[in-house]
Amino acid sequence: MSKTLQDLCILVIFTILLSFLVWLPFHLKLNNLYGLDFSAGSASIYRNFDGLEYIVIAKSLYDPKIIAGLPYALSANYYASHFPGYALLMLPFAPVLGFLKSMVLISLFFTVTSAIAFYFLVRDFKLTSHPLLLSVIFLILPARWLIVHSVGSAEPMFIFFTILAIYFFMKFEKQKKYYFIFLTGLAGFFAQFTRPPGILLFIALVIFTLWEIRRKNLPILHRLYDTIIYLAPLTLIPAALFAIFYWFQISYNDFFAYFRSGDNIHLTFPPFQVFNQNQFWVGSIWLEDIIYIFILGLLGGLLLLKQKLYPMAFFVLTYLGASMFVAHRDISRYLLPIFPFILISFEKILVSREFKIVLVIIALAIYLYAENFLIANTAPVPNLSVFN
Repeated sequence: MSKTLQDLCILVIFTILLSFLVWLPFHLKLNNLYGLDFSAGSASIYRNFDGLEYIVIAKSLYDPKIIAGLPYALSANYYASHFPGYALLMLPFAPVLGFLKSMVLISLFFTVTSAIAFYFLVRDFKLTSHPLLLSVIFLILPARWLIVHSVGSAEPMFIFFTILAIYFFMKFEKQKKYYFIFLTGLAGFFAQFTRPPGILLFIALVIFTLWEIRRKNLPILHRLYDTIIYLAPLTLIPAALFAIFYWFQISYNDFFAYFRSGDNIHLTFPPFQVFNQNQFWVGSIWLEDIIYIFILGLLGGLLLLKQKLYPMAFFVLTYLGASMFVAHRDISRYLLPIFPFILISFEKILVSREFKIVLVIIALAIYLYAENFLIANTAPVPNLSVFN
């Protein structure tokens, strides 16, 4: 067995075991593990936000009449804030597994593929001499990621396509083979079809492309040619956004329904309104951790610039810049798509002996944080059978 295949097998097994460990206390219905009560059982995993909302989309395909007939469903316009990629994938599996199991297993599948994509990213571009170790760390950190990829959520799918897009873009930068930039656009298309922030990938890559072309100081016709070669395939990303908005036009008779989906749009002005306790999705003064998240993000982005990993750096800094206008207590979840690249920026520290010691010590804390969160972060749905 080759070293690569061996590493991939380890990654797949580790991902499945990690999810199993997260789910185990719920399946056993333990009523006292470190003081935590799991007696509600595995229903807590299925009821975690926002998985059930994607089941509503899968069942209704945004049809307001169908949504109105589904028990516990919110107003039809609310679902326009959730993009359809993840929900659509449930449809082929639901007749066999049911929607609830399909929801969680799709998250698990894309967690595995995200780890594999991350592994090839750091290995193929020689970003670390320990690709397996860094990929294992990627599955655990940040701790909010462990929670998200253990329940029904669109983030694993979005992160997979984002890593894939950056991988193909860097391949194009290195080899100048046109099909790599087309694959970048295609991966970006699916990222955009999965979650609204996919457009930030497009913006970041466009800014980088224009910066790179200008930096080379080429003749004007050469610049124009390079701009077309780079940007034409990338327009697949906004094309996905247009397709979704056109879908909303058909379903809601409102092309811009996404922007009228209620309090799910958390963008505010001026920036850093997340530190205003009066914002609807903040409601707390205990926000010091967000300062550290922004520090790590900005520092990681600047380190990527220093390491000349420009596509990653531009994506991290663009995404982070937009996130400064997000007023939501759960900012760590919003920033999950940049964390794979933040880990790369701190690679030398993360593969060090000292960090391995820290990770062993803190592993239980990460696990308890995840379990404590999963117990509480549940939708008030007493009867899950209506979602199957």
